Amino acid sequence: MQFGLLGTGFQLFGYEEKLQSNPLQHLFEVYVQVNKEAADDKSVAKAAQEFFQRLELGDVQALSLWQKFRDLSIEEYIRVYKRLGVYFDEYSGESFYREKSQEVLKLLESKGLLLKTIKGTAVVDLSGNGDPSSICTVMRSDGTSLYATRDLAAAIDRMDKYNFDTMIYVTDKGQKKHFQQVFQMLKIMGYDWAERCQHVPFGVVQGMKTRRGDVTFLEDVLNEIQLRMLQNMASIKTTKELKNPQETAERVGLAALIIQDFKGLLLSDYKFSWDRVFQSRGDTGVFLQYTHARLHRDHQVCFCLSKWLLAFLLPSRVNSPVAAFCL
Repeated sequence: MQFGLLGTGFQLFGYEEKLQSNPLQHLFEVYVQVNKEAADDKSVAKAAQEFFQRLELGDVQALSLWQKFRDLSIEEYIRVYKRLGVYFDEYSGESFYREKSQEVLKLLESKGLLLKTIKGTAVVDLSGNGDPSSICTVMRSDGTSLYATRDLAAAIDRMDKYNFDTMIYVTDKGQKKHFQQVFQMLKIMGYDWAERCQHVPFGVVQGMKTRRGDVTFLEDVLNEIQLRMLQNMASIKTTKELKNPQETAERVGLAALIIQDFKGLLLSDYKFSWDRVFQSRGDTGVFLQYTHARLHRDHQVCFCLSKWLLAFLLPSRVNSPVAAFCL
């Protein structure tokens, strides 16, 4: 449905030139604008719903626009992820499974699991006794699929394709119930391998709301970090002349960003703070890089530290947090 909004928004407010020059930024601007319009104008919301319905039915124009947005987005993802040293073998989201989601609905119906409501939607009762908290909607009243329907189709297809030992979904903790229901539905559909599916949830960066436009783009963060690191390096008199100061600034900046993100508990939310990223003392990425450089410079310190580590890492202590960090 969100793509229905984006597709409608681009038809109303989009510019091809801006899309080609900065795809993610322009699509984001369009998305924010159309959400504001849809909140005040029911005709825009209706147009978005109709656009999504056309997409589900295989309308050539709607599919073409979706494919264009997807291709441009993935090009941007690959470019930005490369700066982080992150690479993916395949980009394949649940949106791929538009057609196969209809097969899932037929399968649910054949097993007697699909229930029609007064409103015309189709649901699955995971409790078996009508518990409202265990009802999962799998089809809208207009016949279009939902996130859960496409995730069911995606899971079945991935098992057929990869015959996986384990399939791990890494998403924010707000989707915990969604995946619990998806895994449960797979199980009652007769797929024993549903037990091999696992959800790994994580906390979110607080204060960012895509639909309101309150976000900070990762690439902007990476660029700002590199710029500030270059400025810091230039202002310190002891900084040696480097062959590629931009690359050094990028690496130190990335460490600062990653350490800030990893230092808290996985499920904890946190507010993004520029000041915390650039702190040079304490448990920060900048100080970690500084310490690493000092250890490389002073071989005697490295030797002493190695002897200390060997004495410290006894079998009874090897599972301690400090030992794990040192390893």
